[in-house]
Amino acid sequence: MATHAGTHDDHDAKPGFAQRWLFATNHKDIGTMYLVFSLIMFFIGGSMAMIIRAELFEPGLQLVQPYFFNEMTTMHALIMIFGAVMPAFVGLANWMVPLMVGAPDMALPRMNNWSFWILPFAFVLLLSTLFMPGGAPAAGWVMYPPLVLQGGDSIAFMIFAIHLMGISSIMGAINIIATILNLRAPGMDLLKMPLFVWTWLITAFLLIAVMPVLAGAVTMLLTDKFFGTSFFNAAGGGDPLLYQHIFWFFGHPEVYIMILPAFGIISEIIPTFSRKPLFGYKPMVYATASIAFLSFTVWAHHMFTVGLPLGGLLFFMYATMLISVPTGVKVFNWVTTMWKGSLTFETPMLFAVAFVILFTIGGFSGVMLALVPADFQYHNTYFVVAHFHYVLVSGAVFGIMAGTYYWIPKWTGHMYSERWGKIHFWNSVIAVNVLFFPQHFLGLAGMPRRIPDYNVAFADWNMVSSIGGFWFGLSQLIFVGNIIYTVYFARQKASARVWEGARGLEWTVPSPAPHHTFEVPPVILPGMLAHDDVSH
Repeated sequence: MATHAGTHDDHDAKPGFAQRWLFATNHKDIGTMYLVFSLIMFFIGGSMAMIIRAELFEPGLQLVQPYFFNEMTTMHALIMIFGAVMPAFVGLANWMVPLMVGAPDMALPRMNNWSFWILPFAFVLLLSTLFMPGGAPAAGWVMYPPLVLQGGDSIAFMIFAIHLMGISSIMGAINIIATILNLRAPGMDLLKMPLFVWTWLITAFLLIAVMPVLAGAVTMLLTDKFFGTSFFNAAGGGDPLLYQHIFWFFGHPEVYIMILPAFGIISEIIPTFSRKPLFGYKPMVYATASIAFLSFTVWAHHMFTVGLPLGGLLFFMYATMLISVPTGVKVFNWVTTMWKGSLTFETPMLFAVAFVILFTIGGFSGVMLALVPADFQYHNTYFVVAHFHYVLVSGAVFGIMAGTYYWIPKWTGHMYSERWGKIHFWNSVIAVNVLFFPQHFLGLAGMPRRIPDYNVAFADWNMVSSIGGFWFGLSQLIFVGNIIYTVYFARQKASARVWEGARGLEWTVPSPAPHHTFEVPPVILPGMLAHDDVSH
């Protein structure tokens, strides 16, 4: 026993910089690295979006050549999805899941280190394609053949980068599942877990199910391009539509991988600032599982215009409309939680309320896109761009920002600047609507997506959209400033229970959370958890 104590003291001694970060096995350090990495990628991907919006500010070719414009649209999407949104949620899971379930660390700490350090190499590889002969891939993030196969040798590097990202995601997902199922504190039943933990458990199963599907699709692309196979080449007996089916069988669950953890964050924040338990905890869990299950049944709604048989069109239309039911249950439960609550509007709550409203707008346009006859008109127009950015920017990204403001006092031990948080929020929420709402009008008027030039009839709304884009991009500098201020300069100390209405294990440890927590499993007392029956 004495030896164990000695070695443990040794382990808890302040490690050097390289020892602490390069060889990190502590879930909090790895979570921090994921979050910093995703923030860097957010700005790299965002700067590509700024190039896109600068080119579209007025008709005609101003700044970049069409091929480079297409490289920017492709790289922007790949970096934002695999480099910004997904690693941010994995970072939040690394930080918060062990604290929320009373675990001392993640179940597989060394694998945790590896799953992070794969990512910087993957993105260096992806970004290096910009400097290769023939340029970066420029066929859109969906990489449809035969267009993508007309690119240069950089395709091989992009595919290898995607494989690395997939390996990282699968390892992270296995770790999260192992932690949640095996390391929960005694008394923490599955149906007592915080909603954020539930959404991540379900998301992790989705990741394990669909990342290999993407790996298969891009490997077939690789062999078609370099090894003479004909999976997707009609001249050799293949079928380019086969790629779309395989890709979207990954791609639609992927959309939910990027939004379910945000649902979890919002389900933590709204009860805290409404000062009452979440309305309908169990229906929220079942709705999350239903969304995940149904996400495998709707992939071909991305393919309504490819010539599917009528029966296929009808099935995928009805399945897509069905998936709006559990999503509606969630929105109803969030609004009902706020109903007659004792609400206060600190920055996390502002982002959560904006999330509910703007995500719902994205959901409505999704139901419009689900209708086959209407989709023939909307398909490949800016209406689709508006739809998925409402879901992924004012949905996923706002969820990440809400979570950051909500938990950063727990991470750092200091309160962020509430004033600057609110300035960041109002700039972001107005700018995001100025940026994306006009794109609905452009799409309905017939403006196609992924084009560097357009008819003068689309000029006014494009100018408005671009102004919103630059406004939104610059607003994020306030976010970074507030984070730096909180970590290094803030004087106001945070208590253990940072928010008055907060319940759950993570609020029982001091702020900042110690390097090692829950070495002895916590005792869960009645009423301690947000979803305990006692609390009603």
